[in-house]
Amino acid sequence: METEKIIDQLERAYHGDAWCGSSLRATLEGITAAQAARHPIHNAHSIWEIVSHVAAWMDAVRERIENHYVRLPAEGDWQEIVDTSEAAWARMLDKLEGRHQALCAAAGKLSDEGLERFTNTERDAATGGGVTIYVTLHGTAQHSLYHAAQIALLKKMI
Repeated sequence: METEKIIDQLERAYHGDAWCGSSLRATLEGITAAQAARHPIHNAHSIWEIVSHVAAWMDAVRERIENHYVRLPAEGDWQEIVDTSEAAWARMLDKLEGRHQALCAAAGKLSDEGLERFTNTERDAATGGGVTIYVTLHGTAQHSLYHAAQIALLKKMI
């Protein structure tokens, strides 16, 4: 079944054996709250902001699968991080994990025919709408790895 193959790709990108290098979770290993909150590049996002962004989009994609509508993430695309404590960082990583699991669970309920459903009728690059669920889920795996690479570079700068 195609959904099983897509879930495998989501898992590999998130915490599995991504062929291109480290998965998102592997990249986040050992990063402290203080490191995650730093902005080593002026006017660029911090690791924490990137993780929050990825978690938000995972939830937005899950919502597209379950509720059949497209919108920007409920909590926003890029959030300002106010609490930079170790406890808050642990909660953020738990949130990311929960969002990943919920996304994979929602994808697991899809039939192959469900993968061909369009997220809405018009292409909207800002929301990622107007493509099939199949394309959306593959894009979510790509999104995780894209941001894992950014985090890897920021991690080296810290």
